[in-house]
Amino acid sequence: MANILLVEDDMTFSEMLQHFLSKNGHSVAAASTVKNSFKLLALQKFDLMLLDYRLPDGTALDVFIKAAESGAKIPAIIMTSFNDVRTAVKAMQAGAFDYITKPVNPDELMMIIGDALSQQTGIPIEAPGKVEGFIKGSSQEADKLDNYIGIVAPTDMSVIIQGETGTGKEYAARSIHRLSKRSGHIFTAIDCGALSRELAASELFGHVKGAFTGALTDKKGLFEISDGGTLFLDEVGNLSYDVQVKLLRALQEKTIQPIGSTRQIPVDVRIIAATNDDLLNSVNNGDFRQDLYHRLNEFKIQLPSLRDRGNDLELFIIHFIALSNRELDRKVQSISPEAKKILQQYDWPGNLRELKNVIKRMVLLSPAAVAGIESLPDEMLFTVTHSLALSTFDLKLSNETNEKDMIQKTLQKVKFNKSKAAKLLNIDRKTLYAKIDRYGLDS
Repeated sequence: MANILLVEDDMTFSEMLQHFLSKNGHSVAAASTVKNSFKLLALQKFDLMLLDYRLPDGTALDVFIKAAESGAKIPAIIMTSFNDVRTAVKAMQAGAFDYITKPVNPDELMMIIGDALSQQTGIPIEAPGKVEGFIKGSSQEADKLDNYIGIVAPTDMSVIIQGETGTGKEYAARSIHRLSKRSGHIFTAIDCGALSRELAASELFGHVKGAFTGALTDKKGLFEISDGGTLFLDEVGNLSYDVQVKLLRALQEKTIQPIGSTRQIPVDVRIIAATNDDLLNSVNNGDFRQDLYHRLNEFKIQLPSLRDRGNDLELFIIHFIALSNRELDRKVQSISPEAKKILQQYDWPGNLRELKNVIKRMVLLSPAAVAGIESLPDEMLFTVTHSLALSTFDLKLSNETNEKDMIQKTLQKVKFNKSKAAKLLNIDRKTLYAKIDRYGLDS
């Protein structure tokens, strides 16, 4: 049984969720505002947070950040009714475990809650072995990635892995470790974005008893735990400036000093860092130390987005169906041509992570051997069909009532590139400019 914090301002939906979760053996404390959720976080310890994204006095991110500031590592599942996967991606970039869209499917919710609770074991430390869930694609981008991993893995060079959310940065890091001379030692991963400023130094370098309030015993840091192996720093750009200084010193001198101690501990650790954004921008903005960037950037790997991997999508679909069948005890063999067409036309802002979640949902909701279009998330169907309708719409066939709305949506789709908009709408640019001026639509 888990103690769950539910933050939802729709009282009817909140009561329904409370009843459903209680019926499934969980204890639930509910709040309807960010402010009230803070009070509950101060009074109780929670195993999981189920958070509506948009709240009367803030967003789910406010609740998640508050929990992290207290040092608690509580997995958060974000609920959104705005049919916007990019909102969910933003939440996951901030450290949320997963997201689910409304209306909530009960089986899907229990599956995600189960995954979150099963993975709430602290910092993942992995012994040698294969990379679970990893599959190499067959595209040119996949060949390039595989070649880079094979070249850098046997060295001791520090590596920066850069790519959008969900492109498989940790899988790439684990592959480098598996192919390295350190493969007989542990691989340790930590999400720097989920660490509060106060706890980051303790997690990385350790502390001695009494070093600060709450330091009741000595604690080994991840550098010492990972000695001889590989330490993966996900979202390294989120580390505070003072922790960056300590990290640079550890890399240069190969020694660490636990908080509150005068003892220097020698360590031999390979660093692989990952980031969603280009760290050079953070360097130029003064948010990330230039010397640390160059120390980490001995070799950089850019991971391609799923939409740039061509026929790899088909391989990943097959792979994730097999993984989901094994986990959910299903026997789905394939997906219908109609569903596959939707998957191929979707732009995948959440990349491989989003595809894995979608396929897992389809398998869960498909008792037959073929997963059909009805098992796809509603927001995905809406996004693809709306995009297709927009791209094929001929403005000459539109009436006056719909004209303004279609022009506005087209301009937003192409980020106000008027040449592209005119082409999509099948009119010349002069006509488009006149209509933009008429309707007051210029950016």
